[in-house]
Amino acid sequence: MQHAQGNIKKENNSNVKSGWKKKFLLWLGLTTDPVIKVYNGYGHKNQLVIYGHVLHLSPLSTNRFSRNIFYNTFSVLRLFMVRPYAGATVTLQWGNEHYEARTEDDGFFRIEWNPFQTLSPGWHPVQVNLVQPVEDTESTVTVGQGDVYVPHSNQYACVSDIDDTFLISHSSNLRKRLFVLLTKNAHSRKPFEGVVNHYQLLSTAGTNPDMPNPFFYVSSSEWNLYNHILEFSHKHNLPKGIYLLSQLKRLSQVMKTGQNKHATKFMRIARIFESYPENKYILLGDDTQEDPNIYSAIVEHFPGKVRCVYIRHVNKKNLEMVKTTTEKIKQAGVPCCYFANSAEAIEHSIEIGLFS
Repeated sequence: MQHAQGNIKKENNSNVKSGWKKKFLLWLGLTTDPVIKVYNGYGHKNQLVIYGHVLHLSPLSTNRFSRNIFYNTFSVLRLFMVRPYAGATVTLQWGNEHYEARTEDDGFFRIEWNPFQTLSPGWHPVQVNLVQPVEDTESTVTVGQGDVYVPHSNQYACVSDIDDTFLISHSSNLRKRLFVLLTKNAHSRKPFEGVVNHYQLLSTAGTNPDMPNPFFYVSSSEWNLYNHILEFSHKHNLPKGIYLLSQLKRLSQVMKTGQNKHATKFMRIARIFESYPENKYILLGDDTQEDPNIYSAIVEHFPGKVRCVYIRHVNKKNLEMVKTTTEKIKQAGVPCCYFANSAEAIEHSIEIGLFS
């Protein structure tokens, strides 16, 4: 009897500690409940793909945007307070069909499937379920919502970097990059002057607002910053698109934010080209990291598929080197604009006949 009472007391103490821990994490804006994060996917009438993460520990979403530096700093740090759920099973139901995937060590999953009927162009909602074994049965414990995009049969598609291409980030200077990232929020950060106008014009190049060109935002920024970037893009009316970011980081790695292997960026862009072989592509990047070299390699690897390349000049140290790379792109027969101000890029787009 005494032994049983002791076990009950220990269990009650454990439950109390667990309850206080959960309340403390909620006060910090964190949750230990399993969370499925689903990112915008893409595809065509015959094949679709969606990505996401499953997390044991993750930040709660918030709509509060403060001018307080300390609040903003903690808000960003919270995005890196994650604990991935490795080996979890997720399922997607599409009509009467179920598609299953297991998460990798970093909690990442990818589900690829063939739609049972022809899809109309535009955005289509998807739901991903997290499944766990419970007493030899399976039950859905949490759900993630997302969208998958089927582009219109347009002539062009746009592939754009994010940091220092349209979002001022100071990627070439770690101190400045961390200062902006940690002291600003998605509403107080700034785009480059004129860049939104250029992107909006590109979204209707050769088409109209009802059938916009698809935008793919491919970046070395981590998936931790997905909602941050999405909110910034929405606030500034950038074209809605698909975001393909880099591997999730933990809090201990926050000093290395934005510093990822750029070879994977080439592969992510190559998959887009392979998914839509009939399109001509407009590539947009900057000279702070590897965009010029990656885009030059894309031009070489996919001859005749790149309509034009835009490289924003931000880093003075790279000026001569990038000039050499942009000349190589031009010699391959692809118009290339190495510009400091978006007004120059817009003028170039007009000159090459993208829009009038």
